[in-house]
Amino acid sequence: MVGVHDFWLFIVSGLLLNIAPGPDTAYIVGRSVQLGWRGGVFAALGISTGCLSHVFAAAIGLSALLVASATAFAAVKWLGAAYLCYVGLTMLLSRPKNSEPVLARQAVPLPRVFWQGALTNVLNPKVALFFLAFLPQFVDADAPHKPLAFLMLGLIFIFNGTLWCLAVAIAAARAAGRVRRSPSVMNWINRGLGALFVYLGVRIALVHAK
Repeated sequence: MVGVHDFWLFIVSGLLLNIAPGPDTAYIVGRSVQLGWRGGVFAALGISTGCLSHVFAAAIGLSALLVASATAFAAVKWLGAAYLCYVGLTMLLSRPKNSEPVLARQAVPLPRVFWQGALTNVLNPKVALFFLAFLPQFVDADAPHKPLAFLMLGLIFIFNGTLWCLAVAIAAARAAGRVRRSPSVMNWINRGLGALFVYLGVRIALVHAK
């Protein structure tokens, strides 16, 4: 199959990796609780878009160049860390006015939710390292079109992951109807998302190229 081996092992492994909870899942759940299913869906699509950029980059060799070049790796790492910490601190330090309605003051533009999710992955060199480490294990060493095989596996992985993330978003939104009516809970969710961004920024800053 286009230079791919152990395809079903790849499918099972990819599904297990997608289901495993992590920062992306936390972001989707947080936005779903905060903004409803639309917020969760936009967060999920943003995250998938960010991963998609790494798959295309890796397929044409840019991610390999990023890993090989210490300067390029450091530039992307610090840019991503600075962006995430900025977003996180902005959310942590925000002080909504008590006179504003609960839902109105918690409203976040959906395009912003999408781009935050996308940039969280685009500016994370650890995502590039993951795809470069995981996908080649299922590409035949003598495949005539390795980039095509790599791209196909990446698209399948992201497609399956997107389906899972959309399911998480809808499930979280359905379970959060009452939560969204509580100002204090919504404020803590906003701070939790801010803390998540700061954590991701710090974690990216500590990543080292191998």
